[in-house]
Amino acid sequence: METLTGKERIRRVLSREPADRIGVYEHFWGDTMARYQEEGYITPGETPEDHFNLDIMEAWSFNMTADLDFENEVLEETDETVLIKDGNGAILRRHKQHDATPEHVDYSIKTREDWEKIREKITKIDEKRINFEAYRLTKAAAQEKGKFFMWAGVNVFELLHPICGHEYMLIGMAEDPEWIEDMAKVYCDTTLQLQEILFAKEGLPDGVWYYEDMGFKDRPFMSPNMYRELIYPAHKRSFDFAHQRGLPVTVHSCGFIEPFLPHLVEAGLDCLQVIEIKAGMDLLRIYENFGDKLSLMGGIDVRTLYSNDRAIIDKELEAKIPIVKKGNGYCLHSDHSIPNTVDYETLTYFYEKALSL
Repeated sequence: METLTGKERIRRVLSREPADRIGVYEHFWGDTMARYQEEGYITPGETPEDHFNLDIMEAWSFNMTADLDFENEVLEETDETVLIKDGNGAILRRHKQHDATPEHVDYSIKTREDWEKIREKITKIDEKRINFEAYRLTKAAAQEKGKFFMWAGVNVFELLHPICGHEYMLIGMAEDPEWIEDMAKVYCDTTLQLQEILFAKEGLPDGVWYYEDMGFKDRPFMSPNMYRELIYPAHKRSFDFAHQRGLPVTVHSCGFIEPFLPHLVEAGLDCLQVIEIKAGMDLLRIYENFGDKLSLMGGIDVRTLYSNDRAIIDKELEAKIPIVKKGNGYCLHSDHSIPNTVDYETLTYFYEKALSL
């Protein structure tokens, strides 16, 4: 088969059609790219997509903060961390020296009554939430470079917990499910209305990518029944919205979410990413059970990469790539993101090895 562009290749991968090779994509921690620049491998301003010839480009173009006009308030600062109150009313402690998930300290929204006070801020459709320029420029660059272009953003689970935190959200699921159901509906409505505005003005992407971290180690955050009752309806609506426009849907989720996969397939999911091994996910098991229904991206244990040991990397890739590539629906990706402990030479070897199998 002739060499395809990234756009052509990923379109086929997402449809599980034969392609010239598996797809390749990756996410990086910010300090990883900084290290590669400092070491002289990547020039300032050069993107990972260009440097490593990755097949996909994404545009994050929505600001879903509840209060768009709120300026982050610094509550406390040390040499290492800063405590900030943001426009969602969340108080988060962030590390200043390296990329990391912030510590969730407190939230202003803890009950349905608290939510009702800010609900109108979310239901009001404000085009200030849309970065038209970022979308337009990335879309044009992807088209010029032959990359598969995705609108990227978060779906309702990842929109709820920045408002009320995981703890209050999960308590709400158990004790006041109608509150959680309402929040999910409101955020879904707003997301789809903003997408409609953006796509009408700037044109459609090639696909839609939702980020939705619904699990932790060995467990999802909620039961499958709670997922089905409270989150699934928004997923079904948002996936249908994309499919009605001919757009395949990819969902990223860290953590163990395997119990949700039958529901996600029913909702219309086209591709599952990132398939986190250390959380209990298993690429080969998921491929065996869902490979005829889903394309897969990820599932390569990133810990093998930051070992910087080629023999360990070979073992991981040789056990997985020849199997999952048979279904024509696989895109190479680590099972999380590339940390700065991965040597540049290790990463380039990883790509070369995977594509040789």
